[in-house]
Formats: sequence, structure tokens, C-alpha cells
Amino acid sequence: MQASLKASADGLWFGKDLSQPEPIPQVGIDRAVELMRIGRLHRYGETGGGAPEPSLLEQEYAAYIGAKYCVAMSSCGATMFVALKTLGVKSGDKVLTSTFTLAPVPGAIAHAGADPILVETTADFTTDLEDLAHKVATSGAKVFLISHMRGHITDMQAVRTLCDAHGVAVVEDCAHTMGAKWNGRFSGTWGKIGCFSTQTYKHINSGEGGLLVTDDEDVCAQAILFSGSYMLYGQHTSAPSHDVFERWRYQTPNFSMRMSNHAAAILRPQLLDMPRRAAIWNALYATLASQLQGLPNLVVPARDLREEFVASSIQFTLHLSESEILSFLAGCDARGLHIKWFGRDEPQGFTSNYTHWHYLRHTQNLPNSLSLMAGLCDMRIALSMTEEDCALVGRIVRAALAGI
Repeated sequence: MQASLKASADGLWFGKDLSQPEPIPQVGIDRAVELMRIGRLHRYGETGGGAPEPSLLEQEYAAYIGAKYCVAMSSCGATMFVALKTLGVKSGDKVLTSTFTLAPVPGAIAHAGADPILVETTADFTTDLEDLAHKVATSGAKVFLISHMRGHITDMQAVRTLCDAHGVAVVEDCAHTMGAKWNGRFSGTWGKIGCFSTQTYKHINSGEGGLLVTDDEDVCAQAILFSGSYMLYGQHTSAPSHDVFERWRYQTPNFSMRMSNHAAAILRPQLLDMPRRAAIWNALYATLASQLQGLPNLVVPARDLREEFVASSIQFTLHLSESEILSFLAGCDARGLHIKWFGRDEPQGFTSNYTHWHYLRHTQNLPNSLSLMAGLCDMRIALSMTEEDCALVGRIVRAALAGI
């Protein structure tokens, strides 16, 4: 009650829904309605109907990112699970992965029957390369599923050098880095496989969906069969030759994880709009960062100049006690600004940290990550935000800090 009275007294109120996406482009709506009218919502057609929408999306996304192949699936979690299966991950295997990530990433590893081995995260929210070097050499893992969590990209040249030296394949979770690059090269093309999200809260929006990219023809053929192509894989235009499918079609299960015609239809026009969206997000990020930098006990990490990110959110670290952070969050909430915190004792909404994943089979000592999560805060950036909104966020954060 006291925080609400204070908010009323200082007149600060944000109230904008930061999770509100932009409308679907009209051409996507029109195509979706057309599909509903004719009823062709399934991902494949037995006769006629032309190329299915997922096949067209795959062709367009592969060209956009500069990959040989793309496979559209029902979620990013599905693409990560399938990526692991194409690399031969089986029950009881160990898979290296990022400590700073969201639950679908270790979930994909668990889905494959494997055991996540977590790699430390640094204060700038990227992979600790020293810990990675130790674990690629000692863990016995043959895959590193790296999460570019909230768009923070690790030095991917260094990651590849470490992993290649030990025969460890790199799979990139690019749920937050669609359109982003490291040192001029698209995120998702540094590893053997890249996995992208088309969930509503990501860079393009089909409600739920995922895109797997690779240059490896055997990975692609398996992914198409795993995703649920039956024997209709010939309808994929972003795909290897029939001979490659012959190697895999009798031994690859169908997991029914393919993207629908409907979802792909509303995504295709959004892909063309990515450059505009990226420019808006990054301009807003820069303004928000300038508002937050220099505030007491709050750190916005510097970004590496080689990192060409697409900032649909912003993160900062609070060097405060748990009770002080809770007071800060309450002060922001009372002013209509909702900020997530990764240090909570219990998961909340989409937000959790590795201490909440009790299904992990191995006790893991991650003191640096534990310390980082204790103060890690996260805020979405809505494309509808203005510079005035960013300035208001700055004033609210300052007021909430002052009220601790």
C-alpha cells in the first residue's frame, strides 16, 4: 500500500503492456483467411495445391540467413530436441548448455533423454569461456547447446575453436537472436545447427513455431523426417537430394513436430519486415541503456563491438540484497512497470533459473552464475515504445531505487 501511495504522490505511471506485439501484416492475414476458406491447414498436400507455406518459408529463411537448409517446426523447443537427435544424442549422454537460459533449453536435452551439464555465465550474460574450455575437455559431452539468452552473443569464434578442438558439435539456441550477427556472420550459422523461435514474444510471430537451419544434408534430412514429413519430404524445397533421404527414411521416427500451413503463412511477410523492426528495437535499447547507466547499484553490461544484436529486451544487474531487490520490484510494479527477476526462490511466469530445474540429475557447482542470477533483472522492449516511454522508464527505475 505504501508503494502505491508513493507512486500516486510522485505521479509516475507507465502502464504500457510490454508484451503486446505488432499486428500481423495484412498480407499475412489475407493468406491465413484464404487458407481457412479452402481448409488447407495441414503442412502437406497429397495432390495439388502448390508448394505448402512451410516449404516456402523454409526457402525464404534459408536464403535470408545464408544457410543451405531450413526446417520449420512447431516450436523452438522442438527444433532443439530434433537437433540433438540428428546429432545422435541418446539417453544417458551428457550435453553442455548455458546456465543463463530459459526452461525449454534444458527441457530439450531432457526430452532427448540426455543430462544437461551447465556452463558458467559471466557478468555480461555470455558464456564463461574458461569454464567451457574445462568442461569440453572433461565432461565427455559431444554437443554444446549454447543459448544466446536474451540476445547476448558469446564470442562465437572462440566457442568454435574450443569445441572443434575436442570434437564437440555446437547447436545454437537463437530464440532471441533472429537477424543478429557475430562479427558480420548471422547467429545460427556459427554452429552445426541453429534453432530459432517464432513465438509471439520473439522477433516474428506465429503464436508458436520454430526454424532449424543447417548446412549439413544428413542433419536436414533427419530433421525433416523427425518433424513429421511421412514420405512427403519431396514437398520441401529447402532439402537435400532423394539419395540422402534414402539413408534415413527407414530408421527415423516421426515426432509430428512440423509447422502448420497457417503458421507459416502469417510468418512469411513478417520476415520481410525484420530490418525495420531491428532498427526500432536497437534504437529503443540504446535510449533505455542511456537512461539506466550510472544509476546506483545498477549495471547495464557493455556490449562487444563485434555483436550486432537485435534487442527485443534489456537486462541489468542490481548489486543489492534480496529484500532490497524485492522492494525495488514492488516500487516499479506500483508505477505500472513490470520487471522480471531471475533471482526468485520460485519460478514465475516464463522466468526460471537452473536452481528450479530439480530434474537435473547431477549436482552442479556454479557459484558465478548463482551470484549473477541473484541480481539479474529483465525487461521486454515493445516496438510501440517511444523515446518518452524510455525516459519514463528511467525516472521510474530511479524512483524505485531511491525508495528502497
